[in-house]
Amino acid sequence: MATDIKGTTHPVEASAVLGLLTARPRLLALGEPTHGEDTLLDLRNELFRQLVEQGADQEADQEGERAEERAEERAEGGHQEGYRTIAIESDCLKGLLVDAYVTSGTGTLDEVMEHGFSHGWGASAANRELVRWMRAFNDGRPATDQVRFAGFDGPLEMSESASPRRALLALHGHLSAQVDADLLPCTAEALDRLLGADERWTDPAAMMDPSQSVGKSTEACQLRLLADDLVSLLDTQTPQLLAAAPREDWDRARLYGRTALGLLRYHSAMADTSPARMSRLCALRDSMMADNLLALAARGPAMVHAQNAHLQRAKSSMRMWQGVVEWWSAGALVSARLGEEYAFVATALGTIRHQGVDAPAPDTLEGLLYALPEDRCVVDTARLADAFGDAAPAPRESPWFGYAPFDPAHLAGTDGLVFLKDVPQ
Repeated sequence: MATDIKGTTHPVEASAVLGLLTARPRLLALGEPTHGEDTLLDLRNELFRQLVEQGADQEADQEGERAEERAEERAEGGHQEGYRTIAIESDCLKGLLVDAYVTSGTGTLDEVMEHGFSHGWGASAANRELVRWMRAFNDGRPATDQVRFAGFDGPLEMSESASPRRALLALHGHLSAQVDADLLPCTAEALDRLLGADERWTDPAAMMDPSQSVGKSTEACQLRLLADDLVSLLDTQTPQLLAAAPREDWDRARLYGRTALGLLRYHSAMADTSPARMSRLCALRDSMMADNLLALAARGPAMVHAQNAHLQRAKSSMRMWQGVVEWWSAGALVSARLGEEYAFVATALGTIRHQGVDAPAPDTLEGLLYALPEDRCVVDTARLADAFGDAAPAPRESPWFGYAPFDPAHLAGTDGLVFLKDVPQ
């Protein structure tokens, strides 16, 4: 069995990952089984740099008769050769600050790391290095050849959800500057009155106690209708809006619209008292992620990075205070829409000793990979599944809640696996 498994491994390189796929996907998703480990983010950075630089080299080799044609395609938002965007599990609105910095140098690196990330990701040395490298890569390059950054999570944390204020007012502001005032369903002042104090929306008590949520209040219901009207107006005025301003402004307005509606739906679900409350909240969050990823896919090929459970094709599950909740992940939703243009490569680990995760049992998938001599490798999951046949390895149990082992039952729905033997502190 060990010999068969060894034949399924390759060096950890972008070319090896792409070599596992039947087609080059629009979205190449790399999952991780735990958060907060810079070793995993360093690997992500390395793969993204290789994807970008290999794509740049290929385009340089193809300069000549198709150079102008490719430039026109990119300027029109069409197909891009190579990967030019990285999207991570972070606030999609805060991510706009990071993208502005890496593309045009707006702000400072310190400011971007402090204000451009959610979930505490700004404190990561690996994330800082990613942003620094992207800014250096873009320096002196035309906009069509620059690398881009995106957060694809909603403005959500496990303990609370943001106010829809920023997204709603930004969407209203974009529309009021471009369309006849008579077409607007309300004024910005009316939105502000209905929104009230942001503390009403961000109260962390609402996560555990639905009665503390404002999501089903009269004001919230009115805001949800108005947000829908504003998004509808954006859609119906698309020709005029695209003629009056760059497409990027329209794309951003659509992001504001998706986010406003997503947050209002999420707050409404926070006020739900049914047993399905947490399953609905998890599903709504991943639906917001999926919508953002589909919008990025329309712009061009992108690498995506998040927890495995947000990117896998199988149904996701998690044990919470009221029991196990299940939902379809962003990856499952996107894969259903994009087919082979979505690829998912999971990451599995041997040890995280500083978190109490010691060497895996030898009969688990991680244990079998841990016995190989490589410190890290890319695994061909199709060949691995064939090698196992009906004798699937035992699932691994994690002694630490912050680490989710790879489920061997998911091999068939995974395009590849990156394995790291040990994660140092």
